[in-house]
Formats: sequence, C-alpha cells, structure tokens
Amino acid sequence: MAQPLMPKATAVWLVENTALTFDQIAEYCGLHHLEVQAIADDEVAIGMHGSDPIAAGELTQDEIDRCAADPTARLQPATPRIPEVRARPKGARYTPVSKRQDRPDAIAWLVKNYPELSDAQISRLIGTTKPTINAVRDRTHWNSSNIKPQNPVGLGLCAGADLEKVVDVARARAGIVHGEPAASQPSGE
Repeated sequence: MAQPLMPKATAVWLVENTALTFDQIAEYCGLHHLEVQAIADDEVAIGMHGSDPIAAGELTQDEIDRCAADPTARLQPATPRIPEVRARPKGARYTPVSKRQDRPDAIAWLVKNYPELSDAQISRLIGTTKPTINAVRDRTHWNSSNIKPQNPVGLGLCAGADLEKVVDVARARAGIVHGEPAASQPSGE
C-alpha cells in the first residue's frame, strides 16, 4: 500500500481530527502503533503541524468515516487525481558520457541487422548524427577497430518498442514482409 507523502504529519492530523484507532492510523501511515500513541500523548512530534490527507487527495472523508465506524477496517488510499506520466516526446535526447562510446556499437548492429533503416531513422532512434552513422558504415570511424556490434536496447540507448516500431516502418517502406528473406537479385546470365 502506498504511504502518504509525509507520514508523521499525516498521523498528527489523523490523531487530532478523526476517531480512528491507533492501529488504523499506524498501518495507513507506515508507522508503529506505539509511535502513533506517542503522537497522541504529545511525546513525539511536539509542535508538528498536521498534513491534511483529504486536501492532499490521499484519503476521502467517506473512507475516514467508514473506518471510524468499523475499528477493524483498514484505510484505503484514494485514487490519485494526478494525471499519469505520458511517454516522453520524440526528439533529441541527452545521452550520458558513460553511454556515448556505445553509440558506434549500436550503429554497427543496426546497420548489420537492419540494412533497410535509413540514416534519419537510426539517428532519431539512438540520438546520433548522420556523419557518425556514415563513418561506422564506411569503416572510417576513428575507433573502427574497436567497434563491436551490440544491440542498442541492451545498451540502454533505446526502448525495444521504439526499435520494433522503427524497423516495421522501414520494412513497410522497403516492401519487406517480416520473416521473409530478402528477394534475391537476378544474375546477369
């Protein structure tokens, strides 16, 4: 169960403003029941201002009333009013210094395993530049002797879902069906 943002301050408010038992307050706030009893006896948290869980959206008055009427009931937190975090918008993103040396490895892996990907798609996917992609592809990169192709998902440079989406778009543009081998080129006989 999720605890309130400020457990002791919430416990102070619940002790002062409700008829809940010490055990109910302790379980909801993640405190020991003796600590809640000490708060009620003014031995702990002296002078601390209580934090109203109703105003914070952590509890509802109906839930407090329900648990005050039944001492064996347990407080259930309210559903959060905060909207869910949405996926990060597309665009350039910061790559930490510790991951930057992994980009050429990821580029090499993408070029080797998915030749249908365009430079722009690779650039957007792992956050690199087209000159770097061309240098890895042409083996003119300054560190080309040490580049070992590695999956960018395993390196943490992109998400697996993003990689699948980009590959599907590239295959659709190239007319390649997933699982089908590339069409063989006719020989000049």
